[in-house]
Amino acid sequence: MKRVAIQGELGAYHGIAAENYFEEEVEIVPCATFRDIFTTIKKEPNTVGVMAIENTIAGSLLGNYDLLKENKLPIAGEFKQRISHCLAALPGQTIHDIKEIQSHPIALMQCTNFLDTLPGVKVVEYGDTALAAKDIAEKQLPGMAAICGVRAAEMYGLNILARGIETNKHNFTRFLVFGNKWIVEEIQKNDVINKSSIVFTLPHSEGSLSKVLSVFSFYGISLTKIQSLPIVGHEWEYQFYVDLKFTDIERYHQSLDAIRPLISELKTLGEYPEGRQSEM
Repeated sequence: MKRVAIQGELGAYHGIAAENYFEEEVEIVPCATFRDIFTTIKKEPNTVGVMAIENTIAGSLLGNYDLLKENKLPIAGEFKQRISHCLAALPGQTIHDIKEIQSHPIALMQCTNFLDTLPGVKVVEYGDTALAAKDIAEKQLPGMAAICGVRAAEMYGLNILARGIETNKHNFTRFLVFGNKWIVEEIQKNDVINKSSIVFTLPHSEGSLSKVLSVFSFYGISLTKIQSLPIVGHEWEYQFYVDLKFTDIERYHQSLDAIRPLISELKTLGEYPEGRQSEM
């Protein structure tokens, strides 16, 4: 059984994504922060990490890109998890009893239309959706509800007051799976590699980015994502995190060689198969 470190408590969406990715039961190692995932892997090298990188509604988790770059743990794969929220409270509570709702800030943002139907109810940001549910259950907090997944609500014995409360039903989070090199090789042993994530920096000159993009186009490489982040201590200079998709891995490697003279620095965060998508 694989040990998987996630940000969040048992029942969190990270854990559900891990189970769906591996298509088997996994041992979840809860971590308080995303950085703690990497600390756990350093202490227990055979542990796999699963971490959200972007959401179709909330956008990219910018800090997580830097964590991948800093810790130099290669990406083994990705999984796109459908996110569906519910409102859960102690057994016996009804929606009219609720005075306060707590959840992760991104989950709250994804449920704004539903929250607008509950005027006068206090909304509190919490570190994790599953932790919000767990604390209500363990502390027996009447009048409080959590926005969380159905799995978390059932795991902690809460009553589901409303289901599917996310504003946009096309709500997906993309999770990355990563670990030490030997773990990645084991995970990918039967995979066809057709995607990669890279990061590069550019000289501060006119047209530098367009030249790089032209090279990828020439080699038939598709960009599925590009994200710029400022370089701390270098005003108005940026690093670019790019996801590439390709059908010919040799042409892909040739394209990387071709852009090297145009850029200041290049790091490959991982080469992996394009991920599957789950509805629940």
